[in-house]
Amino acid sequence: MTASQSQKYRAEPADQMLVTPLDSLTLVYQRRSGITHFVAEPAPEILAAMGSDILTADEVAQRLAAEFDFDGTQALDIIAARLNELADLGLVERCHA
Repeated sequence: MTASQSQKYRAEPADQMLVTPLDSLTLVYQRRSGITHFVAEPAPEILAAMGSDILTADEVAQRLAAEFDFDGTQALDIIAARLNELADLGLVERCHA
C-alpha cells in the first residue's frame, strides 16, 4: 500500500452538499463554499460510499467493490487518485492521524 493509499479522508457532510445527476456528469453544490462542482463517475459513488466515515482509499475501494461487484484491489489506484482530486476540490478532507 502506498502513502497515498494509506491516507485517510472524510467526505463533506451530506447535509452540506446538494448532489444532482445530469446526464453523464453529476453536479455537487457545496453549501459551505457556494461552489458547484461538475464531477464524473466514480466521484459521486465515492462520496456516497464514504458517508460520514473517515476512510482510506482501500476502505473506500472495498465498500464500492461490495456495492458494485468488482475487485476493489484492481481499482485501488484509481480510487486513491479520485480521492486526491476530491480533496483538491474541497469535497473531501485529508485527515491526519
